Parts: sequence; C-alpha cells; structure tokens
Amino acid sequence: MKKFSTHRLCIAPMMDHSDRHFRYLMRLLTKHAVLYTEMITSGALLRGDKKRFLSFNDIEHPVAIQLGGSEALELAECGKLAEAEGYDEINLNIGCPSDRVQSGQFGACLMSNPSLIAECVHTIKKHVRIPVTIKTRIGIDDRDDFQFLDEFIHTISKAGCETFIIHARKAILDGLSPKQNRDIPPLNYARVHSIKKAYPQLNIIINGGLIETDIVLEQLNHTDGVMIGRAAYQNPFWLTKLEQVLFNMESQVLTRKEIFEHYCQYMLAQSAKGNSLKSMSRHIIGLFQGQPGARKFRQYLSSGHPEISQNSPAILEEAIKSISFVS
Repeated sequence: MKKFSTHRLCIAPMMDHSDRHFRYLMRLLTKHAVLYTEMITSGALLRGDKKRFLSFNDIEHPVAIQLGGSEALELAECGKLAEAEGYDEINLNIGCPSDRVQSGQFGACLMSNPSLIAECVHTIKKHVRIPVTIKTRIGIDDRDDFQFLDEFIHTISKAGCETFIIHARKAILDGLSPKQNRDIPPLNYARVHSIKKAYPQLNIIINGGLIETDIVLEQLNHTDGVMIGRAAYQNPFWLTKLEQVLFNMESQVLTRKEIFEHYCQYMLAQSAKGNSLKSMSRHIIGLFQGQPGARKFRQYLSSGHPEISQNSPAILEEAIKSISFVS
C-alpha cells in the first residue's frame, strides 16, 4: 500500500466518472495525486453489493473512498469496511447539492447541521485508524458569509477532522441542478484563503475552476493543495505536466501514446473478465486533446460507435490510427 502525506494534488470524486477504471487511468497519468471514488451512500454500501462498491486496483494508492450519509453508526461501519479493504482515507461528502442527496439528508444540505457532521466524524474516527476528511462548499443558499463557514470548520475540526476540501462556490439547493451548481454560483477563492489563515494548523484543499497551471500555482500560494475535477476528465494529459511542476519532476513518466497503450492492455484484460469496452474507453476520449486527429479519435470511441457497443477490441487500433502526431 502506498501511503501518502500530502494532498497537494487530488483528483475529485465525480459522479458517473470516478469509477475504478477512471482511477486506473489517473494513476497512469500521475504518481502523486490522491484519487477519490465517486460518492457511495452508506445505505448502498451496507445493504448492496459490497464487493462492487469497494473494489479497486492496488495501483490506485493513495486512494480515498467518499461516503454520503448522516447516520454516524452507519458511516462508522462503512469506514471499517473501507479500511479493511485497504483504502487510505475516508472522505465525507458535504457538498453535493442534488435533490436526491437532499432527500436522503446528506451532501451540501448538511452544512446547516455542523454538530451532526461532527458527531459522524467523531464516531467514524473511533472505529478506524485512517484519516477522515470532509469535502464541502463555502456555504449554502443565503448562508454563505465567512462567519457561517468559520463556525462550520471550527465545529468539525474539534471533532478530529484535520483536512477540509473546499469547493470555492456556495451550493444553491433549490432551483439549480448539480451541473449548474458547478458553474453558476461564482467562485470565491478569497473565502477559502481566509479559512486557511484562520486555521493554519488544518490542511485546506481548494477545489473549483482549476483548469490551468497558472491558476493552480496561484492557489497553492494560499492553500495546502488543489483538487482537480472536470479538467482531469476533459484534458487528462494536462495532469502529467501539472505534476511535473508541482512535484519538481524532471520529465514526464509516460507519453500520450504510452498511456494509451498501457490503458488498452488494462481494458483488454478487464474486457476478458466481462467489463465492457464502452464503460472503460469513455475515460480516454480526451487523452489526445489538442493533437491532430483528436476529433476523429473521440468519434471512434464515442458511445454511439457500433464497434464500441459490440465490445470489439479492433476499434482501439482504429482509433489510435487517427492521431497523426503523438506526443
């Protein structure tokens, strides 16, 4: 198991994206980033297919499981399962604004009840040895001033949480979809910077709108780390260059072509076990962004292509042929 001591670079948990195949690809691109599962609700894990929910590949370390829920004992039981499976961190989702999450009384709506979150953190920590962290927003609806966030962080940190990943937007719980909540509420990086100044002893990781290296470097002047979300999915090769800068690496580990070849080997092995190429190949559609032939490459691997739907490995060979220059 690869332990970690820094959240300098994290890859965000993204619903319908951050499955174990995506995380495998991310580890080919970055050796240092902390990887996160998509959110798994406590009820689904305890009463569903535990093997499917908890499955990951050893290459993924350091890897964190993100849980959604508000029942302290249920979350503690999930934490025990995750630790036994080998996860390196338990992250609680206090940031998702979807209606489904709100109806289950977890996600961003829990920001209004920090004492309950503190109870959950305290209870989980009594049952596991791995870190328990929080992913949250700067506020919800009209409760988005510094005092609100300050009291939230203060209450939960007293329960033993030392790492907060803060999406620098508030969540609007009524009237905006989860997608709109990623774009419409304005970014407020300064609010997160102020929290770091107020709590220098805590690890404060910033998330939201981090799509260029210069933006990331500026945020690291004020915080302990960054979490990259959609940019990691849409332009994954950027991560190799970002990692070089953040960790003073002299050269990138793999080229785009090498990453493609390694991931193809993985996909073929997984396909032989019954996993569909369609579910795995979607993660590399953006690998050649900016390269000649990238659009045709994306078209080959799009969900509507018949050979992808038929699970035909030949489509992978055809797709790479469309790239006229590989860097």
